[in-house]
Amino acid sequence: MIITRELNQQPYLTVWENMRQFTADRTPATTDELWFVQHPPVFTQGQGGRPEHVLNPHNIPIVHTDRGGQVTYHGPGQAVVYTLIDLRRRRMTIRQLVSALEQSVIALLAEYQLTAQNRCDAPGVYLNDAKICSLGLRIRHGCAYHGLALNVAMDLSPFSFINPCGHPNLRVTQLTDYYPEITIEQLRAPLQRQLQHHIDQQYPSV
Repeated sequence: MIITRELNQQPYLTVWENMRQFTADRTPATTDELWFVQHPPVFTQGQGGRPEHVLNPHNIPIVHTDRGGQVTYHGPGQAVVYTLIDLRRRRMTIRQLVSALEQSVIALLAEYQLTAQNRCDAPGVYLNDAKICSLGLRIRHGCAYHGLALNVAMDLSPFSFINPCGHPNLRVTQLTDYYPEITIEQLRAPLQRQLQHHIDQQYPSV
């Protein structure tokens, strides 16, 4: 079982602190959760992030966070899903969780007749060689938090202010490039369904 929460738009720092507190407070009986949220414009720099990958922030705040990976951008119109999952209880590895998240997004895009792929050298989901979904996770005491960020209907220009995920010249895309009228609200239910399937059905909690 996984509980889903809709947080609407909230500052990154607020939700990050709530994720850390949730993970610190959880017990072996705590139900896993998915948090759906959007953030005001912010760059987040992962634990191993290198400052040279921020080319010019243009007054967008930079938060040094505790997830893995390099720098990425969050903003309105991006579907962020935080995956608060007890890996130990599910007997999952972090690689299995990453795969479940990637396959959830790939399956979601297939519902819209879009053929997406993952890449072994750079976690995430790619559509026509452009990144449409970023992943970043943190594991503490066998429990995961952070999650995925799917570009839906947003201003993509801030991605040009950075080397997205540490890759110079990485192209970035979003769903409105293919379906101009699509909204996050339309995607929420099918994305939730795919995540439930790929996490809970393949790797059930016990």
